[in-house]
Amino acid sequence: MGRSIESVRRQVKVMAERWYRARKALKVEDQIYAEKLAYLAKKHSNEAFYAFDDPLEAVVFFILIELMKEMERRDDN
Repeated sequence: MGRSIESVRRQVKVMAERWYRARKALKVEDQIYAEKLAYLAKKHSNEAFYAFDDPLEAVVFFILIELMKEMERRDDN
């Protein structure tokens, strides 16, 4: 049986919180990136609940979208 939308929502939230806490173990210059990843995990979480059963797949998918958008913005400048 698949996960419920609420279950995926909760797992994405927990994952983002873990990523945010994990930043403390990183070099100072890398901590900002961990914070951004945690933010992006939460930013797209509503869409993720409907499209994916696996919270990690959802988070990675939407982070990749954000990275592609950033690359496109840089190419336009």
